[in-house]
Amino acid sequence: MSEQKAVKRPRHLMDPNNPQRAVSTGDRSLGNVQKWVMSVLAVTTIVHMQVGLILGAMAIGEGHTDAQVGLMVIATIFGMLAVAAGMAIHQRHPLSPWLLLGLVPTLIGIPFVF
Repeated sequence: MSEQKAVKRPRHLMDPNNPQRAVSTGDRSLGNVQKWVMSVLAVTTIVHMQVGLILGAMAIGEGHTDAQVGLMVIATIFGMLAVAAGMAIHQRHPLSPWLLLGLVPTLIGIPFVF
């Protein structure tokens, strides 16, 4: 009639009589991290190109409004492509309302160009 007293183990050790459930690795998988890194690199690279086009439109000067408008249109397209690339990398449909986010750098640059 001697009962064994349960051994109290430190919390960092596993209790073989009470194993913990496995943590799902879906959120921490390598593929998910690779998607985020790839999308951040793609979007920032394309947005740098967009900002470069806007700076080019600023550098042209007053007499070439047609060239400035052309560069701003191309910059807008690049911004929208950046958002679409990020969406495509995450396997979402690239045509979404998020494409309007690609207009933001161009809208910020318009007062400086014209």
